[in-house]
Amino acid sequence: MQTVPIDTVRPPKATDSLGCVASKLHKNQELHGGGITFYRKHADGAQTSQVVTPASDRGFLVGISMSEGHRRSIFQGRQTSRHDFSKDAIYVRDFSEVYRADLHGPFDFLLCELPRAFLEHVGAGTRSARVAGLSTVTGQRDPVLAHLAQALAPALARPGQASMLFVDQLGTAIGTYLIDHYGGGAVATQGKRVGLSRLHEQRAKALLMSKAKGNISIAEIASQCTMSASYFLRAFRATTGHTPHQWLLLQRVQQARELLLHSDQALAEIAIACHFSDQSHFSRVFSQLMGTTPGNWRRHARG
Repeated sequence: MQTVPIDTVRPPKATDSLGCVASKLHKNQELHGGGITFYRKHADGAQTSQVVTPASDRGFLVGISMSEGHRRSIFQGRQTSRHDFSKDAIYVRDFSEVYRADLHGPFDFLLCELPRAFLEHVGAGTRSARVAGLSTVTGQRDPVLAHLAQALAPALARPGQASMLFVDQLGTAIGTYLIDHYGGGAVATQGKRVGLSRLHEQRAKALLMSKAKGNISIAEIASQCTMSASYFLRAFRATTGHTPHQWLLLQRVQQARELLLHSDQALAEIAIACHFSDQSHFSRVFSQLMGTTPGNWRRHARG
């Protein structure tokens, strides 16, 4: 029997749940919210790497390219297809099919793993027919999904500071958009007025205020209003002019304005009292909504 020299034996490379070699990734982030698992996978190297994932019942994977210059070769049986990914290009693939691909050069993707149950649940509020799945897409630009990915990226980078309400809201928006554009069929609510009754509006706002830090999900509020998450999200926006997360931020900023005007509390104390993660977060949100910093606003308001 021929022996193999010890120094020629190499342990298998450790791969993550998506088939990437974990040690090759310069950015490897993960976040769960609203029934979706989000990932950020980034590799700087110019070498070719391979991704292999076996068939499974995990649902669908949507990838959004956050940078230019990525290429990949996808193998299906004896056939090979090659694709270039510009910034904002996407792919949609079904986990029920074996996936093998060579990744050429650096890449930076924000990925959304959507279980079939999630699509069926979201689809129940957007379509008249059951959503069976998503169409396979590779290398097609989608500026809307790219915009949603950019909005989500800071939460992936700092999950400890992420608002569950914001992540859940984005997840519902992504799921609804994917069903509308890649799921086939007609929109069930098209042409109908979407809005909350006065009772449901009051109930939703009370629930949001009871969880002022944003640690409540869209699904929780929607269930209290006896509607699907996707329908509730559209109805709340149609009624108030804001998403639930935006509306809650406005209430917290309004509370902060009262404290800035009528108290001598330091900005850091007001930030905590109004459920911002810290003074920097408070100043950033306040400036975005009011057009000036909290300190400047206080000085001008007091004359």
